[in-house]
Amino acid sequence: MRTRNDNGQATILTVVFLTVLLGMAALVLDIGTWYRADRATQSSADAAALAGAQALPYDPASANTLALQYANKNGGGLSGTDITVSKSLVPNDTISVHVRGNAKGIFTKLFGVKSVSIGSTAKARASLMQSAQYVAPIGVNVKHPKLKGGPSSCPCFGSGNLTTLPLGKTGAPGSFDLLNIDGSKGGTGGQILADWIIHGYSGYLPIGSYLSDTGAKWNDSLVQNALETRMNSDLLFPVYDNLIGTGANAQYHVIGWVGFHLLSYEARGSSGSITGYFTEVIWSGLQSTGGSGQPPNFGARSVQLIG
Repeated sequence: MRTRNDNGQATILTVVFLTVLLGMAALVLDIGTWYRADRATQSSADAAALAGAQALPYDPASANTLALQYANKNGGGLSGTDITVSKSLVPNDTISVHVRGNAKGIFTKLFGVKSVSIGSTAKARASLMQSAQYVAPIGVNVKHPKLKGGPSSCPCFGSGNLTTLPLGKTGAPGSFDLLNIDGSKGGTGGQILADWIIHGYSGYLPIGSYLSDTGAKWNDSLVQNALETRMNSDLLFPVYDNLIGTGANAQYHVIGWVGFHLLSYEARGSSGSITGYFTEVIWSGLQSTGGSGQPPNFGARSVQLIG
């Protein structure tokens, strides 16, 4: 037979059990909220670092400004003292940011925990590319006066350096400044070339040798329409230093990549030209690891998060 004291003990145990259960539920729910808030600060830190890295390695001050601007537009939590520019491969090529924040407690307020401090760090690097994506198939000779070094201190970028790239016979029979960037041999149809010009080749192209796309294609309406589509936009071209062989066996030795802002074109059967200017670009690619294999700097860089 249960006594009055037994009933009191059961009530106490029930209250204790419910309190513990409520505390555990509050902890689970609020930890989930805090975790999501932490992921949000990590996303903000990643984006701020990537934004800042676009100005590196040439302009660390602008890198700080870009990182701050991006963070402020996405919830804040970043100050100038939380940004560091450093060297990974070359001076000032890496930016590190630390985004801070507070995650409020909901149920844990019952136990005196109103909020917790959270913070996330991200690091991004700007680097020349060992392999590039979305490349157009038009080759540029490294000896072009707006690319090679010398008294003019080129590469020379921007609208103040308008130039014309000749499209035509390049000295190797059957070669007309077009590369088979997909690794194939022989002539490529106009539809494929047009797609490469409009969208760029989707694969990652490493520095190395590429066979010539044989035949005169500049009078192809699909190729001309593709150039028309890309008017007033940036393309990425392979830069070569040597062309050997003839016909389908002719090979362009690609040593790097350069951005080109297309303004106009002219096609005359087997030859023609495109006019615009070389430009510095942030592009999709696999970064160089530095050292003796570092490609020449033609202003095309990729930006990526690093550990």
